[in-house]
Order: sequence, then C-alpha cells, then structure tokens
Amino acid sequence: MKLLSRKSITAATAVAVLGGLSIAAMPSQAATPAHDKATAHSATAAPTLTARQLAKLPLTDRHLTKHEKANLAVVLRDYYVAEGSHIDVPTFVNSFTKDGVFNDMVPGVAYRGKALGSVLPYMKGLFSNVHRDLKRITVNGDTISIELSIQGTFDGQLQAPTGGVVKGKGQKVDAPTADFWYLKNGKVQKFDCFVGYSKMYSDMGVNFDWASAVNNH
Repeated sequence: MKLLSRKSITAATAVAVLGGLSIAAMPSQAATPAHDKATAHSATAAPTLTARQLAKLPLTDRHLTKHEKANLAVVLRDYYVAEGSHIDVPTFVNSFTKDGVFNDMVPGVAYRGKALGSVLPYMKGLFSNVHRDLKRITVNGDTISIELSIQGTFDGQLQAPTGGVVKGKGQKVDAPTADFWYLKNGKVQKFDCFVGYSKMYSDMGVNFDWASAVNNH
C-alpha cells in the first residue's frame, strides 16, 4: 500500500486527536468524550474517528471501514492511557477480552488478566515521562500494525538479573518497536509487542558484556 503520510506523531498527540473523539456506543448511549473515565471503562462503548482526526495520523491507507476506524480508536486510546503523564491502568486492562493477552515478544513474557495491570506502572517506573512515537499505522480489519519508538527519560530503577538495581541518571531513551494488535468485537484479544531492547538498554547505559561471554567459552 502507498504510504500517504510519513509524519511521525506522538501517542499523546495522536489521541489528542482522541481528545475530541466521539464515542459511538450502543444506540441507547449518548456520545461522550473518549477520555471520559466512565465511558472508557464501559464495556459497550466503541470509539470511532472522524475524517479530520484520521488526517492527523500516519496511516498507510486512509480508506478505512467504520469497523476499522473503531478498532483503531481502541488501540489509540490504549496508547494514550499508557502515557507517563496520565496512565490509566483500568482503561488499558478493560480494553482486553477476558482471555486477552499482551505478549512481550523479545523476552517471551505473556501478561493476562490482572497481570495486564502491571505493564504500565512498570514502564512508568523506568521512564516517568514514557511515551510512544507512532510513525506508521496499518489497519487491516481486526489487525492493526504499528511502527513506533518507545521514548522517555531513564529516571527510575531497573532490576538487574544479577541482583541489585541500575539507577537512571536522566539518559534519553529511544527504542525502535513494532506492535501488532488483534481485536475481536471491539476489544483486544492479542497484543504482540516487539521492543528493540538492545537499543533501549544501551540508551540506559546497560551494555552486554561480550568479553566475559567469550572468555566463558
């Protein structure tokens, strides 16, 4: 598909697009702002995007169906509530189906149920101002693929696998990432996240000791 826009956009800006987002819920439910907590926590609320809002997003194809727009709005809302300045764990968790899973693909860790609630606080604990720079968004039915960067300032603490912690000193982090969202009936059934951890750890001042690895073989 031809890329219609190469402009990168932060998740906060993307869903400032969502700041005026209408919620097209069930016929009996009135439209309300997307960031309204009561609406965000509603199991029936289904956000949608206007043509003007879509124009501000780095989409590879702007000819989306109503269903695809609703799916995209759900995903953008999840990015919005994952921003360091206004993390909303209940909204993130409630966006998943009952059997929904978030797969951190590189380390091979899966989060389900209540464990989904630990993901956002963990990232904020590393980078208090964490945000995602969304560079390219492709929507195909119930599947949404996004090229992005996870950015922030390392001002928290990282638990070292050898014991102890690595304390942040304000290093700037910019980690290339690829996210794949799979939705069902307006909820996230599976979210596969591929983070460039080597780059992230390098930015944080944590480098792999290849010399020691070579000496042990």
